[in-house]
Amino acid sequence: MRITILGSAAGGGFPQWNCNCRNCAGVRRGSVRAKARTQSSIFVQGDAGLDGVLFNASPDILEQIRSSPTLQPGRAIRDTAIAGVVLMDGQVDHATGLFMLRERGRPLPLWCTDPVHEDLTTGNPVLKVLGHYCGVDRQRIGLEGAAFEVPGAEHLSLRAFPLSSKAAPYSPHRDNPVPGDNIGMLISDRRSGRSAFYAPGLGEITPALFDLMCGADVVMVDGTFWTDDEMIGLGLSKKTARDIGHLPQSGAGGMMEWLDRLPNATRRFLIHINNTNPILDEDSPERAELARRGIVPCEDGMTIEL
Repeated sequence: MRITILGSAAGGGFPQWNCNCRNCAGVRRGSVRAKARTQSSIFVQGDAGLDGVLFNASPDILEQIRSSPTLQPGRAIRDTAIAGVVLMDGQVDHATGLFMLRERGRPLPLWCTDPVHEDLTTGNPVLKVLGHYCGVDRQRIGLEGAAFEVPGAEHLSLRAFPLSSKAAPYSPHRDNPVPGDNIGMLISDRRSGRSAFYAPGLGEITPALFDLMCGADVVMVDGTFWTDDEMIGLGLSKKTARDIGHLPQSGAGGMMEWLDRLPNATRRFLIHINNTNPILDEDSPERAELARRGIVPCEDGMTIEL
């Protein structure tokens, strides 16, 4: 199984177009050693060269395809290696890239939960708009953990699990979350049995979820904020990381504590990294702390072989 990190940043990317925080301003003028990142998305194949599954359709998807030849194999006059799209939530930074796939020529195979389908046909009617172009062949993701497959994505088996986080701001249940607003995904190679757990939006880790993470060879989870009050401290928000559905890396009960408890052989990655997060600065003490703990911040273009 091969995972390609197409985008590793949170909404707005890095540097964010209108942001002059230390990270964004520093990377523009070259005073902060950091890599630019597009908004989070991954592409998973059973093997290099095979068609695969696009997890989340970032608004940056066209740039990501141009930067990742594996998604455009060029076998015919119109071609793609994207066998289907799986949405982990209905957020703008994970769903509006679907608009950019409208020239497909036939209905786009799309897997999402019922709450996400509701949000993307009402509050942000992306799927209705696509009906005037290629159309969408929507498949329902259940929340009971049953395995499913995306036709054309050989060797991959998927299992979805509801997570504690937040629905998109335009969702009718933004402040009253329902199961299926956000999911984590266990992605397995049916041949080898090796697996990756993927959860770019994660507000709380329960004992059952942690047991699931312990059984995966790779864990790729929410890396949005370093501290719970990160946005408050910068004067950018009145809400904490947890208020908006993201478990911060540091502090009591933070993501690092949980990742430290995983089996030693588990490979640990952070994705969906906000532009304000100090781990983007490769010379920061926060980045050094991650390295000491064996936690890797994802970068655009990174590949993970299982």
